[in-house]
Amino acid sequence: MGKYEDVKLLGDWPSPFSMKPRIALNLKKVDYELIVEKMNPKSELLLKSNPVHKKIPVLLHRGKPVYMDFRPPILPADPYDRAIARFWAAYIDDKWAMQVRDINKANTDEERAAAAELIFAGVQLLEEAFQTCGKGGNWFGGDNVGYVDITLGSYLAWIRVTEKMSGLKILDGDKFPQLAAWADRFCAEEAVKGVMPETDKLAEFAKMLMMKLKAASPAK
Repeated sequence: MGKYEDVKLLGDWPSPFSMKPRIALNLKKVDYELIVEKMNPKSELLLKSNPVHKKIPVLLHRGKPVYMDFRPPILPADPYDRAIARFWAAYIDDKWAMQVRDINKANTDEERAAAAELIFAGVQLLEEAFQTCGKGGNWFGGDNVGYVDITLGSYLAWIRVTEKMSGLKILDGDKFPQLAAWADRFCAEEAVKGVMPETDKLAEFAKMLMMKLKAASPAK
């Protein structure tokens, strides 16, 4: 990787939000140091670097917080295509990923079926978006891994954990062949392989997190 003086990233390995800048930096061939932020308690560096939101990830250059630059080819050069990419990335972050997460909260068969229906409706939309955004290429970004690829790809480990814990095959190759093939290609990318969490390790983390949340919840 090319040298880039004093680039640090406050984040944590299970976080899909930390995955985004890690993959982007790898694609740009920028060296960086990952500073693991456990959030409980929050470090002085995090509170100083992000005093308003107090959340990860935070990218630092020479000790100062900076905005992650997603210029082309990660974001399309064309303004319309760039807006479409931002739309689908926002859909994934703000809606679909939350629907995937919520299936683990289902308490009845009816709730689980309703949650699965929402998830599969979203996968169908993303399968169609892959065709329109990718324009015949291997990626949402066409011939290059792009912004939507990074956004959706950052959730792949959690999607696999959800599949394992719920028994629901979300990226079913028979139902969604293009998206399933895309997921395999994405995980095989050099910029991704070193930062993608192992499914079993992440599943153990998820179980411990659910136990902590359950223990912290007030008894009914």
